[in-house]
Amino acid sequence: MTQSVTSKYLIDNDQDMRWGLTINTVGYQHIDAGEPYPPKAHPAGYSFLASKGRVLEEYQFVYITRGKGVFTSKSLSETEIKAGDMFLLFPGEWHSYHPDEKTGWDEYWIGFKGLNIDNRVTNGFFIPSEPVFHVGLNEEIVRMYRHAITIAREQRIGYQQMLAGIANVIQGFAYALHRHNTFEDQEAAQQIQKAKVIMMEKFGEGISPTDVAENINMGYSKFRRLFKEYTGYAPLQYIQELRLQRSKELLLSTNLSLSEIADEVGYDNADYFSTAFKKKNRITPAAYRKKLKD
Repeated sequence: MTQSVTSKYLIDNDQDMRWGLTINTVGYQHIDAGEPYPPKAHPAGYSFLASKGRVLEEYQFVYITRGKGVFTSKSLSETEIKAGDMFLLFPGEWHSYHPDEKTGWDEYWIGFKGLNIDNRVTNGFFIPSEPVFHVGLNEEIVRMYRHAITIAREQRIGYQQMLAGIANVIQGFAYALHRHNTFEDQEAAQQIQKAKVIMMEKFGEGISPTDVAENINMGYSKFRRLFKEYTGYAPLQYIQELRLQRSKELLLSTNLSLSEIADEVGYDNADYFSTAFKKKNRITPAAYRKKLKD
């Protein structure tokens, strides 16, 4: 049996905390089938018995790259974890996890705290009742964890800020890949992708969200719900964003009048175009053109 553990436990200061995120721990461990878990190498504040669980004072993102096991917490009943899954531990939230005795597992982890992650939790990006993220086996995520371990080992000047950057990217990968992979399980994913292409090709022709829904043979209410889930935008808002982005390009790269640009991107008239542009960018199209060209 070959149990391999690589871990670092870090300290931070007031300056580090003002950065918005500080890293407490980062590491990797390989657990063979039948080996005890967790290893005994952890400090008292991190060690736990799987049968009793524990409560941490910071967040941790744990990534399983081999094997399988289970995870449970105060907010989630026992859930199977397999290679390619990540789970987020929340401060003050009881939890426990362990690999299957028949397979063991390989895990990476990074622990952190600060205003950056607190704000994401407050705004609902991460919630204790949904701590498991199906991201798949991703070489880039593994590379980030391994790079973080190297930085933590060397602890050069500014290492906390470098680690904070990696932790933020890992959070972004977990959130985005989980949403993508969950949505891709639905047949509607291909239809929504088709809708995006139609919008991109036809936004200058005054196409409406209802037209797009009909084009992909989907009821509008379902289309609107799935489109927003997939893109983060309501269909009409997405079309507006495409129009405004194209209008910026035309303002800077051509001498077309505002009426001509409005017509080119699908607005009924220059006044409507100017109102929409100013609402989005807090500056009129004419002032935007003058400011950037000057």
